[in-house]
This record gives sequence, C-alpha cells and structure tokens, in this order.
Amino acid sequence: MLRFATVRNSQLDNEDSTLRQAMFDHLNRLLLATQAEFLPFRVINTFEFHGQRISLIVQSGIRKVAGFSGALTIRTTFTPPSAVPPYVDDVGSDGLVHYKYRGEDEGHSDNRALRYAMEMGLPLAYFVGIARGTYLPIYPVYVEAEDRSRHEFAIAVDEHLHGLDLGSIDDFQREYRTGMTKIRLHQPSFRSRVLHAYNSTCAICRLHHSELLDAAHILPDGHPRGAPIVPNGITLCKLHHAAFDRNLLGIRPDFIVEVRSELLREIDGPMLQHGLKEMNGTELVLPRERASHPDKDRLEERYEEFQSGK
Repeated sequence: MLRFATVRNSQLDNEDSTLRQAMFDHLNRLLLATQAEFLPFRVINTFEFHGQRISLIVQSGIRKVAGFSGALTIRTTFTPPSAVPPYVDDVGSDGLVHYKYRGEDEGHSDNRALRYAMEMGLPLAYFVGIARGTYLPIYPVYVEAEDRSRHEFAIAVDEHLHGLDLGSIDDFQREYRTGMTKIRLHQPSFRSRVLHAYNSTCAICRLHHSELLDAAHILPDGHPRGAPIVPNGITLCKLHHAAFDRNLLGIRPDFIVEVRSELLREIDGPMLQHGLKEMNGTELVLPRERASHPDKDRLEERYEEFQSGK
C-alpha cells in the first residue's frame, strides 16, 4: 500500500518544510514506479535536494542533514528471519514505538536532532529493515515524547496518534494506539518480510502478483508461538490464504498441501477445480534461505487443527 504524506506544520521553516516534502515526494515516486512495498537502500538513497545527493538511510540510524536542526529519518536494522524485530518488544503501554537513543549520551548530536524534531512537531520517515539492504518506508512519523531515564524517544507511526495527550491514557485509548501501531508498522513489516523471503510468490499456486498476495500466519496473533517472524509466515494468494485460515486446506509439516476430502468430492466451476482441488498433494515453493522456511513444529500444530476440522 502506498503511503502519501504532506507536511502540514505551519511553524516549520520554509526550507526545512521543502526538504521534508521533497523526501516524501521522492518516496512516493519510488513506490509508485516500482509498485513495491519495500525498497533497496541504494534506491532510497538516490534522493536529491537542490541538486545535492542526500542519503536518507545512514549507518548511525538517525539522519540529520547539515544545515538543518531536526532529524530527517530514523532506521531499524534488519533482524534474521527467526528473530523477533526489536520494535515489537519496544511498543510501550502508550501504543507508541520506543526508539532508543544513539548511545546513552542524551547530548549526542543525533539525539539532540530527534529532540528538536519532537519539540517542533517535525514529520520524519522511518525505515524498517525487512531484509539485508531492503527497507519498508513508513511516513510520516512523529517524535511524541522522550524518556531520558530509559534513553529513548516515543514515536507515533500514524498521523492519528500524533499530538494526542500522553498524560491520561485509558484502556480504550491504549488499545486504539496499539491497534493503530500494528496496522501501520507490525502488519506491513511482517507482510514485507514474508513476501520478500518468498520472492512475492504464492507458495501453493506460484502466483506472482504482490497485490494479490498475503503473508499468512501459521499460528495466529495471540498464540503463544504466534510471533510475527518469517518462519511463522507463508506467502499465499488471497484464495489460498482464505482456504488456509478456514481449514479448507492444510499444510503438512513436510510441506505438502492437503485439500479437505469434502471439497475433493464436490463438483463446481473452474475455480474449485483448478484453484483448490488440483492443489491437493502439491509441495510448497520454499524460500531459498533455509532460515526462512516454515517452522515444522508450528506447521504440525496447525495441521492437527486442520485434521480435527476446527
């Protein structure tokens, strides 16, 4: 899904506002041109402003452009397929992403740049690593608060969370914030990581159109082992995702697809015949990287659910 952003803070210096809008326009163009959800950092870093090349992703994680006081971008690095991305554990009870300082010195220039962005309400771009050298861009995001004792800033990853009162959060507001963060950050990141691992191909039918693909959980959110990691995900087209979720088809721990016997006996149109019945007995197309393969223990638990007919 494309994310279009506009700078809306009237307090911004005109040049700073122009820089940020140019960055958002650059990212919009890239996403539109590639019809992708994630981008290589080399492509992201082709950004130019007034004829000067400006890298948006830098090693330090916090990008501040010379001549400007506020941070322009932040980054979360890529984590291996079987590891939970760090931001999942860093979503606080306020529903915001808690982004660590650079180092522990609150006076470091990068930390001062994020603090200035917080004080001025500046919109930033957030790049989340979903593979080596590949990032999911999320923008605009805002620095909402700072906890100096924990050496971290609180980041709102959705405009609807920007500027809300953090001092009095009830259970409803907390649930709302957390839900919005999952929609804007967790779900797209999990989807991007899984689709990248499977080369944007349905593991069952080989469909290769990302707009028709989902990242299906083997074990769902809320399950003790339902972590948003690649080995708990499979790229499926929307038909096979729906069939998998409803246990109309199952996937054995040896990666073989089974279709429910009742469906195999049905006589219907070509979608049932070619889209489901003919998939019975096929083997999943797996990622090249073994660490990204579906976890067999998770598949076994889910397959038992399929067999029980739940």
